[in-house]
Formats: sequence, C-alpha cells, structure tokens
Amino acid sequence: MGLPNASADLSTEVEVDAFRRLFPLRFFEKHLLESIRPDARPLGRARDTTIALGAVASANGSALAKIGSTTMLAAIKMEVMTPSMETPDEGCIAIDFHMPPICSPIVRPGRPAEAAPVVAKQLSDTILSSGMINLKELSLVSGKAAWMAYLDIYCLDADGALYDAALLAAVAAFSHLEIPVVSLNDDGKIVLSEEQGLSDNDPVNKEKRKVNLGSIPFSLTCILHKNYILADPTAEEESIMETSVTVVLDTSSQLISLYKPGGAVLAYTSAIQDCIALTRPRVKELQKILEEAVSGMEVD
Repeated sequence: MGLPNASADLSTEVEVDAFRRLFPLRFFEKHLLESIRPDARPLGRARDTTIALGAVASANGSALAKIGSTTMLAAIKMEVMTPSMETPDEGCIAIDFHMPPICSPIVRPGRPAEAAPVVAKQLSDTILSSGMINLKELSLVSGKAAWMAYLDIYCLDADGALYDAALLAAVAAFSHLEIPVVSLNDDGKIVLSEEQGLSDNDPVNKEKRKVNLGSIPFSLTCILHKNYILADPTAEEESIMETSVTVVLDTSSQLISLYKPGGAVLAYTSAIQDCIALTRPRVKELQKILEEAVSGMEVD
C-alpha cells in the first residue's frame, strides 16, 4: 500500500531537484517570498559555526574553523628575523590564503583560484588595521631581532562566505598562538632554545607566552537581492545572487571595514545599515564560540 505514495514522493523530489537546477533563481525566489531559504534558515541567520584550536601540532598556533560546510585551517609558524630600520621595535605578519583543488569544483589543478589573492589582501588589511596584534609585542632585541609570524590559511571546503571563515580561523589561530622560548647564543645570535638545547644561555623570553590580542575583528557577509538580505550565503547562493557586502566589526561593535566587490544591486544606506545590524549579534555569537574554544583548551 505504501509503494504508490513512495513513488509519488520520489517523483516530486526529482521534479523539485530538476526545477532547482534548471531555474535556480526562480527556485530561490519562491523561498524568499516565504522569508525562508532552501536549507530552512531564516534570511538573517548564519549557519552553525565551530572552532577547534590546536589543529596542527607542528605549528606555534593553529585552528580549524567551520561555518556550515565552509572549512578553514589556519596555522602560524614563528621565525626570527632582522627588523627593518623604519620599525626597529616591531615584528611582522605575513599572510597567505590557499585554495587547493579539493576545496571546490570550480578550482582547477594547476590554476590559482581567482578568489585567493583577494581574500589574502582583505585578511591582511583587516588584521593589521584592526589593532588586534601589537607588532611591538613581536620585538625581541631592538633593531636586531624580532618575530615574523607566517600565517597560512587553507580552504578545505569552499561553500560560501570564504572571508568570514578565513578571518575566524585566523583570529582563532592567534588566540591559540604561543611565542617560543629563544636565547642568545655565544655569537650573540637569537636561537630557539628548545631546538638548540641552550638552557644555559641567557633567555630573551624565559617561557612560552601568549600574544595579547587587542581589538578582535569578526565579519559577516550578506547577499543583496532585490529587497532581500541574506546573511552568510552558501556557494550556491553566491553564484546565483552576485551582489555581496562584507561587514567587519570588532567586539566593541566598532566598524573596521566594509567591502562590496560589485554586483548588480546598489548598496543603499538603508541596506548597509541593515547589514551592520545583522553583523552585531553575529559578532557576539562568534566571540562566545571563540571564548568557549579557548576555555576548553585551558581545561585540557
């Protein structure tokens, strides 16, 4: 008795899937009329988010961040460098963003992803301009030695809102970062004490230490489509509705940056204000998730 109904349900699913593939915009707009999205989220709600600290044992700081299916792995490696003459009391941060072919069908082997340098530049601008890292904390010996923090972020699954997940992974990795112990050797050079076994030499810093983070930035990307605003878009939504706005706020709700890379929809003042309004509670949510991850590491 159940077979005819099962067959009908299967037929309906096939028809819906076919309609979604052939007319994706019309499919989404039918959902938007009901203020809902195909994944059952309200328009202004972000996907479930998780952070796992210490994902890379060989790194000085690392984190795995997931927003929905979008997955980012961030790792920081510290190396001693000679500071520039212009900033003798400051270290440096170098940021690279990688999109290997495994992360998305649109990334082809042997061809760099177009989004990678764009996301890397945005991350660098945000992290350096937000005041999250005081570069003077990375100084070892004025004019002679300072830390270079190499931050590499790998996109493992690119299902939309890449920048949001990459920034979250970067912030989490810096929250997990521990500055290594270094010493002055007999030649007056800075060396890693743990690697060289130089416990008898004068330590420049006596024990591993955390970096004091200042204004921590978080972001939310929104899609603008007609009169609708969709928070935290999936890759499918981004491909269909091309106008996006990314808002970056710190934990005090101060605006760090606003990024709109183009698109057919004009970003009116009211739309921007609505995007900022959606970002404020999202920042508090991300801050809580990060704090819980840090607290969990401390307990472990």
